Amino acid sequence: MVNDAAVETGDVGAAAEGAGVAVLVPCYNEELTIGKVVDDFRRVMPLADIYVYDNNSSDKTAEIARAHGAIVRTEPRQGKGNVVRQMFREIEADYYIMVDGDDTYPAEAAASLVAPLAAGEADMTVGDRLSNGSYGEENDRAFHGFGNDLVRWLIKVIYGYAFDDVMTGYRAFTRVFVKTTPVLSAGFQIETELSIHAVDKRWRIVDVPIDYRDRPEGSESKLSTFGDGAKVLMAIASLFKDYKPMAFFGWLALLFVVLGLVAGVPVIMEFTTTHLVERFPTALLAVALVLCGALSLTVGLVLDTVAKNNRKQWEIDVYQAYSR
Repeated sequence: MVNDAAVETGDVGAAAEGAGVAVLVPCYNEELTIGKVVDDFRRVMPLADIYVYDNNSSDKTAEIARAHGAIVRTEPRQGKGNVVRQMFREIEADYYIMVDGDDTYPAEAAASLVAPLAAGEADMTVGDRLSNGSYGEENDRAFHGFGNDLVRWLIKVIYGYAFDDVMTGYRAFTRVFVKTTPVLSAGFQIETELSIHAVDKRWRIVDVPIDYRDRPEGSESKLSTFGDGAKVLMAIASLFKDYKPMAFFGWLALLFVVLGLVAGVPVIMEFTTTHLVERFPTALLAVALVLCGALSLTVGLVLDTVAKNNRKQWEIDVYQAYSR
């Protein structure tokens, strides 16, 4: 009889060497760092397949990655979310590591990210840059830390789960997670989308502390603090509406009703005194707001039923993915 613990230990050890692991590196103009990133992962995970997806780079990113032994593919649709979507569709592996090509994440942490997956303890692991303070020490871009904290707080309030680092680009996934995750984002919202999907679908999540280092001199970030930050917040609102429509439209209904009462109570009080409705437009506004609240509540109830049916179908799809 085979000892389950021994098999599990063997799987973890093999995965730590890169057996069955695909390293996914989305890239746009990273010629200064991509060679080192490929070499580092080849060194720490010699059995892994390293895929570099070039996203319309105008420099020599693809040539350098290929020269260093990576499997290079191209994605013509601009945006990190588009690249990740195509990676998830095309690549077959037991475990997936997603990492940026800017050499800010240590390849030495890859085994720690994969270990909980191989041991059956997690479906997604998250490279946590914040807990040990390395991100704050290395990253001097204003508002990045604030944006990360804001997104973490919103996810905690809405979904009840507190990520240590929600915007990190260093993660690992199981095959079933990847093959049952719908990627809708086009750009840098992808990390937020993956995090919310994992929480909403009750996947097992493990935060793994990692050391972070800032980009080397001459390498520039493609992330727009305010532009991409606004897109992330819009993505959170959109996913909140899709995943929790009763809560979203319930709060919207409450807002409409409160506004309706604010507008309507003075009219009602005036009517009880004079038996006249002198502020007729205000009365119409109050009625309209309350009706909007009732309509929002109705929409929430209908969409909540649809969301629950979609969740049931998704669970069946996950069972089928496990069986395959």
